[in-house]
Amino acid sequence: MNTYKLTFAFLLSMLGCLTASAGEKENKRVNDAVVVMDEIMRMPEQSIPTKLLRDARAIAIIPNVVKAGFVIGGRAGKGVVMVRTEDGTWSNPSFIKLAGASVGFQAGVQSTDVVLVFRSQRGVATIVNGKFTLGADASVAAGPVGRTAAASTDGDLKAEIYSYSRARGLFAGVALDGAVISIDNRANQAVYGRNTTARAIIEGRVGRPDDSIVDLRDRLEEYSAR
Repeated sequence: MNTYKLTFAFLLSMLGCLTASAGEKENKRVNDAVVVMDEIMRMPEQSIPTKLLRDARAIAIIPNVVKAGFVIGGRAGKGVVMVRTEDGTWSNPSFIKLAGASVGFQAGVQSTDVVLVFRSQRGVATIVNGKFTLGADASVAAGPVGRTAAASTDGDLKAEIYSYSRARGLFAGVALDGAVISIDNRANQAVYGRNTTARAIIEGRVGRPDDSIVDLRDRLEEYSAR
C-alpha cells in the first residue's frame, strides 16, 4: 500500500514538473513575440503601418517559422494570436500553430518571423473555432510597410489578412496562401489551466495572466495607439 502511495505521489510530482516545463516554453514563445514586435516597430520605414494595427480585428505573431525543403517544401511554427475585444483593448494571447506545404524550385532551410494582421471578424471567428487556412477561409496578401504606406491603408487595401515576414533584418510582406493556423490547445492549457479553450482566453474568462502576457498586451496597445 505504501508503495502505491509513493508511486502515485511520484507520478503527481512528475506531472507537476512537466506542466511547469511546458508553461516555461510557452512563456518563452510570448517573450519571443514581444521581441518580434519591438524589432519590427523600431524600423519606421519597414514597420507595419499604425493605422493597419489600429483597425485590426486580430494579430498573430509567429516567431521562428522554419521553412525547409527541396522542390517540395513546407513551413512550420508556433506563436500567439490576440483579438480585439468589444471595448477596443487586446485580449490575452491564445497559442497557435502554423503549418503549410509548397511546391516549386526551393532548397535549404530558413527561419523567419511571421506577423498576420486580420482585418475582418470572419477570419477571427474561424480561428477561434479551431482551424483556419490562409487564402481559403479568408483572402491573404503581402502587407504594406513603412510610413509611405500609411495613406493607402484607408481604402486601397482589399485583403482580409495582411501577412509580413522578417528574416535576417529584412521585414516585408509575404504570401502565405495554403498555410494552416490551428489552436495549440496543449499550450493554452499549460499556461491558463486544464480544459481552457481559445474562446475562454479571448473572452477574458481565465485567471490572472503572467507578466510576459501582460507585457505583450501592453506593447500591442502602445503600437496600435501611435
